[in-house]
Amino acid sequence: MSEPTTESLNFIEEIVEDWMGKNPGEHIITRFPPEPNGYLHIGHASSICLNFGLTNKYGGYTNLRFDDTNPTTEETEYVESIKNDIKWLGFDWKNEYYASDYFNNLYEFAKILIQKGLAYVDDSSSETIAQLKGTPTKPGENSPFRERAIAENLDLFERMKLGEFPDGTRVLRAKIDMSNPNMIMRDPILYRIKKAHHHRTGDDWCIYPMYDFAHGQSDSIEKITHSICTMEFIPHRELYDWCIENLEIFPSKQYEFARRNLNYTITSKRKLLQLVNEGHVSGWDDPRMPTISGMRRRGYTAAAIRNFCDKIGIAKRDNIVDMALLEFCVREDLNKSTDRLMAVLDPIKVVITNYPEGKTEQLAIENNPEDENSGSRAIPFSNTLYIESEDFMEEAPKKYFRLTLGGYVRLKGAYIIKCDEIVKKSDGSIDYLKCSYAENSKSGQDTSGIAVKGTIHWVSVPHAVQAEVRLYDRLLSVPDPSEFPEQDFKDFINPNSLVTLKNVPVEPAMANIQPGTVVQFMRKGYFCCDLDTKDGQLVFNRTATLKGDMPKF
Repeated sequence: MSEPTTESLNFIEEIVEDWMGKNPGEHIITRFPPEPNGYLHIGHASSICLNFGLTNKYGGYTNLRFDDTNPTTEETEYVESIKNDIKWLGFDWKNEYYASDYFNNLYEFAKILIQKGLAYVDDSSSETIAQLKGTPTKPGENSPFRERAIAENLDLFERMKLGEFPDGTRVLRAKIDMSNPNMIMRDPILYRIKKAHHHRTGDDWCIYPMYDFAHGQSDSIEKITHSICTMEFIPHRELYDWCIENLEIFPSKQYEFARRNLNYTITSKRKLLQLVNEGHVSGWDDPRMPTISGMRRRGYTAAAIRNFCDKIGIAKRDNIVDMALLEFCVREDLNKSTDRLMAVLDPIKVVITNYPEGKTEQLAIENNPEDENSGSRAIPFSNTLYIESEDFMEEAPKKYFRLTLGGYVRLKGAYIIKCDEIVKKSDGSIDYLKCSYAENSKSGQDTSGIAVKGTIHWVSVPHAVQAEVRLYDRLLSVPDPSEFPEQDFKDFINPNSLVTLKNVPVEPAMANIQPGTVVQFMRKGYFCCDLDTKDGQLVFNRTATLKGDMPKF
């Protein structure tokens, strides 16, 4: 008898199980805290899957909390897109919160620190504050305003709130230790003046908490047990704990996991916004973008993205993940779920001279051989067809099993044809092919005795529907543009990341396809009907090719 398998836990799950063992009967609470200053990308998907996955597995719940403490970069559009993306990925939150919900709480917390002599108002300029902070090898120097009286600090902080001072003239700083080896602990800024309209609170506030101050206290208010963030926040954990300890509030704990960056793309919101604003892409949901909305528009499925996040796992060291793995997960999922339809991306005309002109025959084609319940459809066959140009060679090498002059090939779901003659234009290019068919060679009923090794797809010319097909490829031409710090990342935008084909003939079954539907173009790849599709104007995005590089993980 084989030994039972033991589930392998990632290090975050080990932390959770240890906590549950020490807190019997308690449930874990996590949160996903995006800043609404852009669209979610594939890196956020890992965090979403981790936070929601933990509470799905171990019980408890996850909050969605928007970190909206920077009013100049945040918009309601981003809030709505984030909520839509999370739900599309298959997750739901128990509570929807905003850091701005806690502005009054955070203001009172700041006053508590002032009253304890642990915070002060600093009139120094940002340049002076940076200069006095020192370096990792040199201790900082105390601000000349560090020893202000508590009463004066409370008065100044109140006047900051009332809008008496211009932007940048005063900040509230924690009073910790200007010689601390952790630079973040050298009297960090807790509040700054920013007279900007907020997307939720309007003009009620003109001082806003810094992320490091808002984060831990918001976690504590919500009684978050496991506050999970990425590795760059490790140095911030000391301040997270310091604030909670000195405010004597619920002891939320921060844990960190490594980012998983994707090669041939970027996930910096600042750089993604640059691509959008400068017109390098059509928008945040451009199918070349690593945003969840872009991937959805391209035809990626939520299941494929969740599977990808599961395969890359959770680790303590940042790493770049091969794009091929994500594409593998997409193909694996779409192979099971998509119908196989016929489209000819680079057409050449075939005229079957011995098939009655004007006759139309309806042939049965299986929708998806991977799904026994997918059924079949009828596709029209006539004496004039389109086939792919690459499926014909006038002089073919050995082991070329498609159509050649004097050679045979099977048309998918139809008949065997033979190329009898090439009709050329005056410039020597092919105008069309004259072929003949074997009447007794119909698929499933073949009694012709003709042996063929190749099968190609086709579309009937008089029944074809025209479509625009957008062939998307990787956004960047190099795996990691950060390896070239002296160059602008936009220098590496792949010039062939989008190739648009007009008037592509597709079979008539696609005429009424709905935007968002993904199908397989036989032998060509997976394609998604784009949102730009309108009545009589089909648009398809290439989701993935049928084959790709072997994924590494």
